[in-house]
Amino acid sequence: MSMRGSSATAAPAPVQPAALSVTTERLLRLAPVGRRAIVEGIAVDFDALAAAAGITTRLRRCHFMAQAAHETDRFRTLEEYGGPVYFARYDGRRDLGNTKAGDGARYHGRGIFQLTGRFNYRRYGALIGFDLEAAPERATEPKVSLAIAFAYWRDRGCDAAADADDIVGVTRLINGGRNGLAQRTQLLALAKTIWV
Repeated sequence: MSMRGSSATAAPAPVQPAALSVTTERLLRLAPVGRRAIVEGIAVDFDALAAAAGITTRLRRCHFMAQAAHETDRFRTLEEYGGPVYFARYDGRRDLGNTKAGDGARYHGRGIFQLTGRFNYRRYGALIGFDLEAAPERATEPKVSLAIAFAYWRDRGCDAAADADDIVGVTRLINGGRNGLAQRTQLLALAKTIWV
């Protein structure tokens, strides 16, 4: 039978995401308990911002996603758990730039990599073009959080450790120690099955 002259059109083929593309579905495979609003907010801007940050290889992307999933409690929060009493532990921490009363609560951990301290809010805000020192809560916005995380990744020189597939090295650069290394290692192994 000839289709010439027919008004029937073929259904478009489903579009498959690129192998390294970060999508809502892939993030939920990495962290099924993730809050949908956070996961969707990260997915919508991730690929463009990651490309600009040079996070374009499989290992860099997998290491970034494993660290991000751990630091956000598997994408359940973009804000450190606790309250004023807990955050008071950061008051007077000159190493964080917290020199004024209440700085601990005002500049507690926020964002994908839990940006903490007045100094870091000022520094990374300047790097991404936002006055985070004046408006620290903006660090919980997914797009801003991603921009901060990519700036932090670059600033800390995480590419070399990720390229060497060194989970301990990446963890030290992101977190300052080996905190949560077992979970980060599990998340990395899972990420490597998702971004292939």
